[in-house]
Amino acid sequence: MPLRDLYSNNGLRRIQLVDGDSVFVDTAYELDLAQAYFEQQIRISEFRQASRVAALNELNSEMSIRRNALGEARDNYMTRLELDSVDRDYVYLTGEVDSQARYPLPFGKTASLADALYSNGGVPTESGNVREIYVLRGSPDPREFGAVTAWQLDGRDATNFMLATRFELRPNDVIFVAEQPVTRWGRVISQITPSLVTTAARAASTN
Repeated sequence: MPLRDLYSNNGLRRIQLVDGDSVFVDTAYELDLAQAYFEQQIRISEFRQASRVAALNELNSEMSIRRNALGEARDNYMTRLELDSVDRDYVYLTGEVDSQARYPLPFGKTASLADALYSNGGVPTESGNVREIYVLRGSPDPREFGAVTAWQLDGRDATNFMLATRFELRPNDVIFVAEQPVTRWGRVISQITPSLVTTAARAASTN
């Protein structure tokens, strides 16, 4: 716009500039020169925009490649985990538990005695003696082979059983639950009874 038009037209003076606008000022009003300048600015802007698009596409491609690589690594790890080919630590449950088993310690966090017991069904109240729950831990020093430290938990008292939620397990700990006295007696009877029946049958056959 010529300078005289800017001064004479109030509407031109109220034009608000926004981010990215370009203002070309010269000593004389040369329309061709101004047009060439703005065409140059437009080409520069288009070039920058094309560079940004190319950089964005390259970034998206790189992210896609990395995402696919991470997904493949995750799938491979899960497959190895299912095939039990991943090194990990275990705790072993034996005695009067729901099932004799090994409890895998979780990755990156600790596990308590309660975690291991109740992930395996807990202590059967019919046969397990809750007042004799033991955690057996071997010495990490190879020179002390056979040295074992044992902790006993009396679970008859609920306040004592709270300790099970705070007792941190270590790799290769053994959790042992003793049997009820009546369970021990019942098993002795069940083992004796077949022999008594066999003896009586033999005696009857000889008579």
